[in-house]
Amino acid sequence: MTAAELRRITTVHPRSYNDARVIGEAFRGGTPVIMNLSDMDDADAKRLVDFSAGLIFGLHGAIERVTNKVFLLSPEHVEITGEEQAAAPAPGRAGFYNQS
Repeated sequence: MTAAELRRITTVHPRSYNDARVIGEAFRGGTPVIMNLSDMDDADAKRLVDFSAGLIFGLHGAIERVTNKVFLLSPEHVEITGEEQAAAPAPGRAGFYNQS
């Protein structure tokens, strides 16, 4: 995928678990999602991370923690590179994120 093909990233600031639908619909449509959970209590934030882990597993994507309560959900066709990935010896897609 070239930079010209990546036209949109959705940023979501969920306030409750009910906002999972917005995240799921954007991701299912092939759009990367930045999920900022800083406005949620820890229990609902964990539920949303669990939902996202299932979403990325089912759709062959990846989830990556950007900061303590901010996550990037990347569809299968989007490659994420950064310092950690550049230093690591060519790993596969990121697995489930363990929040505990």
